[in-house]
Amino acid sequence: MQWLMRLRVLWGTHKSCHTLHPAPRTLCSQSVSAIGAPRWNDHDRPEKFNFASDVLDYWTQMEKEGKRGPNPALWWVNSQGDEVKWSFRELTDFTCRAANVFTQTCGLQQGDRLTLILPRVPEWWLVAVGCIRTGIIFMPGTTQMKAKDILYRLKQSNAQSIVTTDALAPEVDSVASECPALKTKLLVSDHSREGWLDFRSLIQSASPDHTCIKSKTTDPMVIFFTSGTTGFPKMAKHSHGLSLRHSFPSSRKLLQLKASDVFWCLSDPGWILAVMGAVFEPWTAGSTVFIHHLPQFDPKVIVETLFKYPITQCIAAPSVYRMILQQNFGSLRFPTLEHCTTGGEAMLPEEQEKWRQRTGLLVHQLYGQSETGLTCGTPRGSPVKPGSMGKAIPPFDIQIIDDEGNILPPNTEGNLGIRIKPTKPIGLFMLYENDPVKTAKVECGDFYNTGDKVTIDEEGYIWFLGRDDDIINASGYRIGPAEVESALAEHPAVAESAVVSSPDPIRGQVVKAFIVLTPQFLSHDPDQLTKELQEHVKAVTAPYKYPRKVEFVPELPKTVTGKIKRSELREKEFGQMQRQ
Repeated sequence: MQWLMRLRVLWGTHKSCHTLHPAPRTLCSQSVSAIGAPRWNDHDRPEKFNFASDVLDYWTQMEKEGKRGPNPALWWVNSQGDEVKWSFRELTDFTCRAANVFTQTCGLQQGDRLTLILPRVPEWWLVAVGCIRTGIIFMPGTTQMKAKDILYRLKQSNAQSIVTTDALAPEVDSVASECPALKTKLLVSDHSREGWLDFRSLIQSASPDHTCIKSKTTDPMVIFFTSGTTGFPKMAKHSHGLSLRHSFPSSRKLLQLKASDVFWCLSDPGWILAVMGAVFEPWTAGSTVFIHHLPQFDPKVIVETLFKYPITQCIAAPSVYRMILQQNFGSLRFPTLEHCTTGGEAMLPEEQEKWRQRTGLLVHQLYGQSETGLTCGTPRGSPVKPGSMGKAIPPFDIQIIDDEGNILPPNTEGNLGIRIKPTKPIGLFMLYENDPVKTAKVECGDFYNTGDKVTIDEEGYIWFLGRDDDIINASGYRIGPAEVESALAEHPAVAESAVVSSPDPIRGQVVKAFIVLTPQFLSHDPDQLTKELQEHVKAVTAPYKYPRKVEFVPELPKTVTGKIKRSELREKEFGQMQRQ
């Protein structure tokens, strides 16, 4: 982190280790709009918007005028004791330098593509915001990718530049000859590498004078590669409207962040949740973005961090909360934590209740996709219905639809649809890049069909049943995996489970449960435990949903974001049938 300290000297300040102080009480109750930030209504469609100039630079001005407390804009730590704190003024300076590196040194222009594959390091934020300032389309990716994954992304996107670490540079070099569009490679490292530009030294020597582009709200800003649970990942292209949505009143109501908040998003930086939860959402409110380097999800490190630092809100995948609950921590009453949210997959009601009992805090669920951003959720202070994803977040008009786009009545299983006609709402993806067929496929009448099976109750709360291809058809019954997993979670033997369809010569498909046992049940007779769990499911939910097949496993296959790979388990089941 020495280069970051040198960067501060260049900036002309030695305030790098200022202490984090609570904001004044008067500030704690003020919203962004209350102190003069640009304000829009949920259905406004401004012609121009740029997150860097309209939001970040606004907070820089507030700092200059003494209208924001002393909390840093970004607070980064690691397990070795290193620490970085940047104010909004520094953030503006450093991201302007990054913008000049991209345009002047690399020769990139508005509309060019840059692949961003970095771990949770401060440079990730410089690159992302630097791209927004210049109109370069950035494309985040997880550091767990291999050469084949990187090649696919570089070729499909025609990326002109890539920013990564020395750990992945050899993988990039092994495929670069197959990527004729790739012109510049930027390395974030303490070491040099032939053929690569040193991002850190370029930032230090770059000018902080930069004029942000006047981007249209509809101009492209970022491309997310979808998780690719079926087929190769698609390229979901978003406009600057994705960041604008976080300034809408309905979005501000969701977490109700303040400038005095310290917000920790634990998402891998390769996914949309990190862009929303570690950039747009907290910085729109003028909050502190807290980041722990966290090379692996270690529940002990996460718990220690929540005790050590004044974090007031956090968002993480359900698997993170689950991992913490499975450990024998003495206390989980975190001194400053006020609000918890989760997204990425459904959190079971039983897990929500366990978290509340241990921490005193409710977990509020959010729902979204790479294509949609935040779609629905339970706002802070609103009644929580355990297991529900919450309600629709305007300007999205969410309905339950059939496969033809017809609206279904409450309490009916159907597809979660977002109305796109006559007007597509701000924040919904533009299209799947280079794939008009798949773009057209998800348009269902007047709606975008998310492919998620849900129900909606009379109060507007939405309940996730599973992906369209997760739904199990057994003897004419349609069974959502979340229903069975929720029932299993109530039994003390079950640490976590994944339910999928399994081939059956008589019924066509049956329910199969892959179960990770809690430590105290590992020595139990598996046959007896299987029968006990089957009877338990029959007792707590409709008997036809019980798992006719049970397999005990040491762990479940998961994506880097913590989602269970049900498709992998399903393929295993049907692959075995084909081999037989």
